[in-house]
Amino acid sequence: MPQHPPEDRLARLRGSGPEQSYSARKITALTANPACDRRAVLDAAGIDKALLARRLGHEPRFGRSPFAIAREQGFQAQVTWGGWAELIRLMRQELAAPVEEAAVADLNEAAGRATPAARHRLTRGLIERIAAGHEERLILDHPVITLEVAGRTAYLEPDALTHRVGGLFYVVEIRSFTALDGQAEDPAAVAETARQAAVHILALRRAFTAAGLDPRQVAHEFLLVCPQDFTNRPYGRLLDVRQELDVIEFQLGRLRRAEDIASWLPRGSTLDVGCAVDGCGRLGDCGHPPRRADAELAASAAALDASYTPACLRFCEMARYCRDEAEATASPARLGTSVRGDLPGIDSTRLALAYLDGTAVPDPSQADAVALLRDAARLRALRAGGAA
Repeated sequence: MPQHPPEDRLARLRGSGPEQSYSARKITALTANPACDRRAVLDAAGIDKALLARRLGHEPRFGRSPFAIAREQGFQAQVTWGGWAELIRLMRQELAAPVEEAAVADLNEAAGRATPAARHRLTRGLIERIAAGHEERLILDHPVITLEVAGRTAYLEPDALTHRVGGLFYVVEIRSFTALDGQAEDPAAVAETARQAAVHILALRRAFTAAGLDPRQVAHEFLLVCPQDFTNRPYGRLLDVRQELDVIEFQLGRLRRAEDIASWLPRGSTLDVGCAVDGCGRLGDCGHPPRRADAELAASAAALDASYTPACLRFCEMARYCRDEAEATASPARLGTSVRGDLPGIDSTRLALAYLDGTAVPDPSQADAVALLRDAARLRALRAGGAA
């Protein structure tokens, strides 16, 4: 029997649906819960998780509105207008860049080809020439860089990359949330942007290392650009992400290869959310019958181990599906990572309660966890008695 390459396995799992690419946001979500095999396979196979969740009866309840997306696109256009004039102003202000105008490399296309691979080759060659001092470019417009994630190559696209500022490259992230008196009105959005910038910086540093260049040429700070106060005038601020870099790099190292996880799925497993009409290209709103029954999708999703925690509700489209699954099995994870960590080897809170009241006998491997549970129960009873 011929052996198919690993990428064929994930492509067959995705089926007719268009491949969803990796992004820094997806990678930060994946590294926030590296034990989740389900998310690792869904992201590596390029599955549309939002549509899959809807097909499974669990509409995602987060995400950006079309208004927010349009606002961010409009603000980016303002920053890039006139040869990135506003960014040049902020670079003089925040990075002390001694320039009035800048040579800009437009990497949105590469020799007329807009494929990620072609844009990555052009970006890589340009960065190597700049780092070696053979080319003068201050701003790289939407460069494409790569990062290995769970055994797959992710093509990532920072908003911009700057050079010739103290010999360092700086990642630029443009966001539409407002800064009031120098402080962002949404600290959570700033924290998420910092994690995404850390992903881009890590990818750049690894590219430098692979090319035989000094990765320290990539700054551990990034330039955040957002609207100032209520004027919509671009405001810039340098943010240090050394802590985020350490966390992202550590968590990436903990990820299992998605191909290895997928290889354990039953034969015939599918997560094809496409419709029955070949070449339709529209997912979920085309009116055509689905190619695969919802029951098939549910069986394949259930075959992938999830690692649900309440924090997943903030960043994963599949979170509500996984939450209901965890509640149905009484998984300790549904109560948070601390509870799951306190019950090693015990995969049900119902079973934990049965151990406490003596209606079930724990395995020797669970003895330590059960002993801690019983100690905690005695302390709780003593505290309750003292309060009475």
